[in-house]
Amino acid sequence: MKKVLAILSVIIIIFISTKTTEDVIIPTDSIRIRVVAHSNNAYDQMVKQVVRNSIEGKINELLIDAKTIEEARDIIKDNMDMIDNDVKVALNTNGYNVSYNVDYGYHLFPEKKYKGVSYDEGYYESIVITLGDGKGDNWWCVLFPPLCLMESDPQDIEEIEYKSFIKEIIDKYF
Repeated sequence: MKKVLAILSVIIIIFISTKTTEDVIIPTDSIRIRVVAHSNNAYDQMVKQVVRNSIEGKINELLIDAKTIEEARDIIKDNMDMIDNDVKVALNTNGYNVSYNVDYGYHLFPEKKYKGVSYDEGYYESIVITLGDGKGDNWWCVLFPPLCLMESDPQDIEEIEYKSFIKEIIDKYF
């Protein structure tokens, strides 16, 4: 019995290690969000992260019940003043004296490679928040359909528990 389990375990390990990850395809009918930093210096990149952290969850909450892209568009258009105000509050609360612009429309996104997936350059429907001159690195994700994944806080890493299905099988039988 142990030999059968060992062989089965080896087969499972080979299967898992040879399986390719699926590419995330952004649908044609999607709405993105982008926050562009003033520059690439550490301060400006930190300001970008503060703005991103402040607005991402709020906008996702606004769009949580949107079933169609038309509904998402209407919600965004109806809440542009709130989004602009949230950026202003995030900057003021953190003592950043940075000019900014919030715009909804079609904007140029550069080509992006992320986790082995290439996203084409092009004009995409989006909310773009430009900080200062907007010459720094940017952060973006897809608001609708909701493909934004919240990044984990390094302080929360201790709370993550990793499990291995194969290890559990081996521990159970050996």
